[in-house]
Amino acid sequence: MSNAPLRDTDDAWKVFDSTTVFRGGVVEMRVDEVAMPGSLVAKRDVLVHPGSVGIVVLDDSGEKPRVLTLHQYRHPVQRRLWEFPAGLLDEANESAFVAARRELEEETHLQAKEWRVLLDAYTSPGISDEAVRIYVARDVRPADGEQRAAIHEEADMELRWVDLDDLVRGVLAGDLHNPLVVMGALALRAVLDGPGLSSLRPANAPWRDRPA
Repeated sequence: MSNAPLRDTDDAWKVFDSTTVFRGGVVEMRVDEVAMPGSLVAKRDVLVHPGSVGIVVLDDSGEKPRVLTLHQYRHPVQRRLWEFPAGLLDEANESAFVAARRELEEETHLQAKEWRVLLDAYTSPGISDEAVRIYVARDVRPADGEQRAAIHEEADMELRWVDLDDLVRGVLAGDLHNPLVVMGALALRAVLDGPGLSSLRPANAPWRDRPA
């Protein structure tokens, strides 16, 4: 048994044909005919996504660490979910770090002095190429200028500072379902209990898995 570090590996299987069957405002859906083991060919649906960023805003100045959450309606699941500030990578030539700072300001009217990369992940790799980068942001203060007027779902959005441990308990109890909250809360708790925030990658660390 190998003791080599666990790493996801590049292994692009041959695609015989690829057809785009839908183009929406944010995503596309295509059907690929992919070479399978044993000389078989199978069709696979692929949701093409621009990628996204999420921000865990951390206040560790008190006795217990707190994080900033948003309570936002999500129509596909018809539920109001507790989430972190987040957004799409849909601005041309915008880096993920710049997008994260923009989304934090747009959704919360806050800006942060210290940023680190908490984790990178695929949200649903069985059907989508969406990749997300989640940051930890600290030392926040109100952003400069006027606050952007909220529209659509954000016009009915609640912001709340919560204890990180309460968030972790909610995840493990099955009460919280947003994937960025699930990943981010558990990862941040592990980091704070282990190597510490200084072990995290810098905010501008390379991200090779971001969708092209």
